[in-house]
Amino acid sequence: MEINKQPKNWFLYVRKSTDEEGYQVLSIESQVEELKEFAERENLEISEIFIEKKTAKTPGEIFNEMISKIETFKIPIGVLAWHPDRLSRNSIDGGRIIYLLDIGKLAGLKFLTFSFENTPSGKFFLSIALSNAKYYIDNLSENVKRGNRQKLRQGEWPGQKPLGYIYDRRLRNIVPNLETAKIVQKIFKDFATGKYSLELISRKLAQYGITSRNGKPRSNSSIYNLLTNQLYIGIMDWKGEIYEGKYQPIISKQLFDKVQEILKQRGKPRKVRGRHNFPFCGFFRCSCGAAITAQWAKGNGGLYRYYRCTRKFGLCKEKYIQEKELTKQICQKLKEIILPADWVKEMLECLENEEKKEIQTGENFTKKINQKLAEIQNKLDKLLEGYLDDLIDEEDYKRKKEELTHQKITLKSEKEMTEKKKFQSWIEPTKNFIKTAFSIQRIISEKSFEEIRQIVEKVGTNHIISNKKVAWNWQSPYDFLASFLASPGRWRGELNEFSGAKNLTFPLWWAAQESNL
Repeated sequence: MEINKQPKNWFLYVRKSTDEEGYQVLSIESQVEELKEFAERENLEISEIFIEKKTAKTPGEIFNEMISKIETFKIPIGVLAWHPDRLSRNSIDGGRIIYLLDIGKLAGLKFLTFSFENTPSGKFFLSIALSNAKYYIDNLSENVKRGNRQKLRQGEWPGQKPLGYIYDRRLRNIVPNLETAKIVQKIFKDFATGKYSLELISRKLAQYGITSRNGKPRSNSSIYNLLTNQLYIGIMDWKGEIYEGKYQPIISKQLFDKVQEILKQRGKPRKVRGRHNFPFCGFFRCSCGAAITAQWAKGNGGLYRYYRCTRKFGLCKEKYIQEKELTKQICQKLKEIILPADWVKEMLECLENEEKKEIQTGENFTKKINQKLAEIQNKLDKLLEGYLDDLIDEEDYKRKKEELTHQKITLKSEKEMTEKKKFQSWIEPTKNFIKTAFSIQRIISEKSFEEIRQIVEKVGTNHIISNKKVAWNWQSPYDFLASFLASPGRWRGELNEFSGAKNLTFPLWWAAQESNL
């Protein structure tokens, strides 16, 4: 078959990345020499050599360059490499190689450590080899992540050592460097005086010989990262999760907090003079989709605030609306979800009773678990005494200890779940929901623009002004409340007038189902 004919021109491709510590792969120079000797023995004419020094788990620039040349060459090309995993460890590159073999652009592949023939079965085994290479790199990544998590749980820092520390292979952790740790301490103390800027700290470090890689003083962002690094106080922040470090801190918590306070004060934005206070500016959108802005305007002998379309999307026919009228409409719509005071009182009383029951039940359960844990610990102590006094043989001791330990772990897990339920109860969110709905009456009467805006943001979404009319959609669970309060009284259990906790059954039942209020 023509597709199996050996090509005249061959590309030599070698790759070795830095993620292969402990993985036996020859250096780039050694690979090139070995492959050249192989090509000479096999009478293969190497027309070009491609050297990649990046990991094969992502598409490489040199690899893409080689593939592009193979695709554009008028005659088929062969590729000579050390092993299939030198060519690819990702699904993109592996697929391109197989495809080029299918269409005949890549007429041959030869490896020093892998036998390949350009046949259906050969391509099948090649795809398996490429898949194994991808599995290796994926598994390596997972092993590294798992190892890092284990180190963090043990209080060992798995990342790059910060300035002031060195890595102790015996302890498998970072330890203070006597020389640079003193420099870091001095830098923190100097900055805590409030007399130094980030730039001055950078220059001070440069005087100690601590600079960036290009030999210049460190950037302000680099100094900021140094001064906010919690590793110096024994706290390890790894991908948003906090761990306790089992190494010696070089900065006290008090000094660190003082530095953070100074950084916070210097980071406060400056006040802008003459800024207009338009409480609903940028909050609503026009019916045309553009944002609503505000401006001052004179009329009827006074100065008034008006809201209008920004006309971002072109001409808009929507008219101006005065802030007084806008506020009136907002307050009128908010009245749809105001809970009566007598309802609120009885609802909160019911919730208080439910909360007391939950707390009491949880405390009783925790008390029983603590008693059982104490009993198991007592048994473990007696078991150890019996083993040490040769009253129990080693096999029985290990078997009974394993049994008691499993019981202890199970009880601790049950206790932990009980503690979590205290914070996941539906009662507290329901209280906040009821109090929010009740507070609307006060906010409306006080006409606090800021509070009005905050409450509208909390209870509504998709705020629109159309034809000088305000509208928005109620967010859950306020949509239910608006619908419930708008329904006929008899649907709410109000035969004559609202009285008695029995009439609260449906609202509270619904609230119990909505645990994410």
